[in-house]
Amino acid sequence: MKYQYSDTNKRYYTYDYFLKKTFGGKTIKIPLDGGFTCPNIDGSRGRGGCTYCSKECLPYRGRPLAEQFEEARRPLMKKWWRDGMTERYIPYFQVFSGTYADVEKLRALYYGALALPHTVGLSVATRADCLNGEVVSLLREISEKTFLTVELGLQTVHEETAERINRCHTYREFLDGYEKLEGINRCIHIINGLPGEDRDMMIETAREIALLRPHAVKIHMLYLEKGTEMARQYQEKPFPILTLDEYVSTVVEQLEYLPPDTVIGRLTGDGRKDRLIAPLWTEKKFCVLNEIDKLFASKDSCQGAKYGN
Repeated sequence: MKYQYSDTNKRYYTYDYFLKKTFGGKTIKIPLDGGFTCPNIDGSRGRGGCTYCSKECLPYRGRPLAEQFEEARRPLMKKWWRDGMTERYIPYFQVFSGTYADVEKLRALYYGALALPHTVGLSVATRADCLNGEVVSLLREISEKTFLTVELGLQTVHEETAERINRCHTYREFLDGYEKLEGINRCIHIINGLPGEDRDMMIETAREIALLRPHAVKIHMLYLEKGTEMARQYQEKPFPILTLDEYVSTVVEQLEYLPPDTVIGRLTGDGRKDRLIAPLWTEKKFCVLNEIDKLFASKDSCQGAKYGN
């Protein structure tokens, strides 16, 4: 089966392929810390954050954006670009909720990021319940000036799971926030392997978000890091963790249900090796991706093969 959005053996729409086609060559996201917090941490919606959230590793907290950017950019220059080649970067406000601040602070951060060298776009990760009218207006303003993507953490469409992980917003609230961003590139994040979820529930999450026709999707594997509430719960009462084979087969079926033209921004999660508790197979990211490629090939399938079913 030939997959139209690929120039390699990949049978899904990789973010790398999308960026090359959009900007004319290799383009890399640079994660930044804008000093944000989260309504699920500061008490406005909840305390402690989602149970899987690690709040301790913030190496860039409090440092100027330009300094963060240069530190991340320097090794990439040596790896990807030679003399005469064009550098292309997308600053990415990744840490916590990147729209959860006064609109003037957001304006200064967003435009400050766009002024960084060789910038061709902007990405902002946030929660769907952090999108008031002023913020949405600012995002529309930014989207008219550059290639903007707003990444919304959903994780699951199942309310019982959301309560279990202390998500502190409902699926209906997610949909409300998603709809506010109509016309802006939207990326939805989901997590496989959350406590209490079986394969059918994970597939249902993928089928539900397929109906929303997002610009992009990121699929993460749940991993447990030291110091998180979920790690404490796991050590007190272990719950099932997906094996590599279980994860790969679930992801492949999820991709089959997603629209063929939805960009896939990520297909696994990788925690810090010095903090990772389980599953240890997530350390081998390329192995996970290779197994996904192999399963697609063995099935002669691709992203979107079941879309609309």
